Amino acid sequence: IPGAGGTQRLPRLIDLETALDMICFGKPISAMTAQSIGLIQDIDDDVTEAAYLVNTEDLLCRVPTWELPFPDWDQDIAEKITQKIDERMVGQNAPKRALEIAKLGSELPFETAMYSVVLLEEDTDGIERARQNVGRLIQAGVARGILDEAKKLALEASITYSHDYASTADIDLMIEAAFENMDVKKSIFAQLDAHVPEHAILATNTSYLDVNEIADSTKNPSRVVGLHFFAPAHIMRLLEVVHGEATSDRTLSTAYAVAKKLRKVPVLAGVCDGFIGNRILARYREAADTILMDGSTPWDVDEAMVNFGYAMGPYEAQDLSGLDIAYANRRRQDATRDPNRRYIPISDRMVDEGRLGKKVGVGWYRYPGGKGRVDDPLIEDLIREEAHFAKVTRTEISEAEIQEQLLLAMINEASDILGEGIAHSAAEIDLVSVLGYGFPRWRGGLMHYADELGVPNIVNRITKLAETDQVAWKLSDVLRHCERTGTKLSEYHLNRIDS
Repeated sequence: IPGAGGTQRLPRLIDLETALDMICFGKPISAMTAQSIGLIQDIDDDVTEAAYLVNTEDLLCRVPTWELPFPDWDQDIAEKITQKIDERMVGQNAPKRALEIAKLGSELPFETAMYSVVLLEEDTDGIERARQNVGRLIQAGVARGILDEAKKLALEASITYSHDYASTADIDLMIEAAFENMDVKKSIFAQLDAHVPEHAILATNTSYLDVNEIADSTKNPSRVVGLHFFAPAHIMRLLEVVHGEATSDRTLSTAYAVAKKLRKVPVLAGVCDGFIGNRILARYREAADTILMDGSTPWDVDEAMVNFGYAMGPYEAQDLSGLDIAYANRRRQDATRDPNRRYIPISDRMVDEGRLGKKVGVGWYRYPGGKGRVDDPLIEDLIREEAHFAKVTRTEISEAEIQEQLLLAMINEASDILGEGIAHSAAEIDLVSVLGYGFPRWRGGLMHYADELGVPNIVNRITKLAETDQVAWKLSDVLRHCERTGTKLSEYHLNRIDS
């Protein structure tokens, strides 16, 4: 059904019958028609010039949609629309549900008619933390001028805080955001499965974990999907929509509708450890740690990537997110890690020594007074000590070499992701890299940049790097295929791998 309050706004703008017809059937209309029914105000061939001529005072005098009255409900019109639904949309529930919700708008205040939120926590302490966190976000919206006092109060009233799973009995969509522990998530899903309505969608915000295994903890895995938001979720535009083996088309389409309602950019991802973005990020960090061990420093690596175009390098970014998060993920992977793959323990030692990042004042850098970062010479001593234990002879690594190795590592991993069908196109990987991970947008995204480098050049460089480490630098079959066939990564499709 229409998102962003469409069922409540449209009848306040145009006549009831036309509004209900558009709400229930979703038939597109032309701009001329929209103007004739009062949905839009003006049409102009030169939109730029028209925008310059908009009278600000006139705009300020316009009555906001939510302050307009809802027209008197006409049951004859509603029955006429219902009959059309029965004739044209047999077996579809959404049109009649949209009609019901539109009718609520004629009976309730606008704020009450909008969708509500249930925020479920484990205990009363969690509820209080949630209330404070949401309160800070709402207050930030007020400070930025996004929310006025009326909207603030309406938003606060729309949220129910609870630790009782029975409070989810009327929800349409649940988004779980517990910490990354499979047992915890499976327990939550099993309990929700017993309380939420049969039509409700169950989504997990997991960053790495197996969505299929989470779905198996429910009686109906077809209604389970991954919705991986990026922090901070109220600002970052990227949303990875993770398609499980059992995820139904209805569930998937609902996930996309939610993304649109929240003004997110959805990217479809398959199930693997880390999906698209975090899987590439893990390889990026692994390659950076290798460079660190072999002859560099965190600030040299960071400076190299900032000069390439990133807002910050991998080590400053880790300090901001907290080193304990990646540490927990590495511990989760211990049992399945390839014993032949080189493992760099420097990051583990950082956590063991309590250097968790900016939140504790020290990580890869020091943060005097919790403010700006400064290089920490103790880190160089720690790195040299670990290199000595590993019998590594450190040599100077240039900025160009740092950039090349980190970018090639990400490109190779992304190519595997493409070949496995985790991402369905190079363009989707580009979206993830730019919107979620700070890849310089003016370079077009990771795979676009790879095509500019040229696949033959990439294959040649990775082949040389494989002489030093055949496991970490195992050439992607997709790159091999693209070189053999003269195909760009942007032109690659999964079904071409055997051709």
